[in-house]
Amino acid sequence: MEYKSIKLERYLEQKKVWPKEGRHILAQYNDESIIVYQAYRPAIGLYAIEHQHFGGEFSLKRMSWIKPNFLWMMYRSNWGRTEGQEVVLAIRLKRSFFDEVLSLAVPSSFDSDLYKTQEEWKRSVGPSKARLQWDPDHAPSGGKCIRRAIQLGLRGPVLEKYSKEAIIEIIDVSEFAREYSQYARKPYEGLYTPLERVYPMDEIGE
Repeated sequence: MEYKSIKLERYLEQKKVWPKEGRHILAQYNDESIIVYQAYRPAIGLYAIEHQHFGGEFSLKRMSWIKPNFLWMMYRSNWGRTEGQEVVLAIRLKRSFFDEVLSLAVPSSFDSDLYKTQEEWKRSVGPSKARLQWDPDHAPSGGKCIRRAIQLGLRGPVLEKYSKEAIIEIIDVSEFAREYSQYARKPYEGLYTPLERVYPMDEIGE
């Protein structure tokens, strides 16, 4: 089953194969591309859909966060119902760019597994053009999972590259989100979500 060019699968079937705990990137990807999600107010979102890149009121001067996990985006935007996040976008990116972001990303908070001291981390995070954050993943109804999901913050030249050069396709999934929100409560029968599997994280820098 597909929605536009996005492969779908029953949520209950996907849940069976997803890890229940740990830090994982769940995403729809292939050898050339990966889909990430963002949600914007109409002025930004509709421009992106029409032009197939970001521009207009989209700001390159602030950090912009992308989320590979569809359900995390649904939690964040309340299935596209939150004011200012009504236009939900699926952005198909070049996988080479996404891996580049992973290799550059610095944790947004101190991680003793990666840095010996707070000072060492601060020296890295201050000038970083890409940041990563592990947050609780969420069930369709919004409840927290033990598993952690990633979001990546982009700014400066990385954000500029993301806004145009890295994009293969921008897909409007606003209608899909609102239609399937009716199934976002237990027992989740009838709920289809983008087909996602664990993405290899070898590219994450330390």
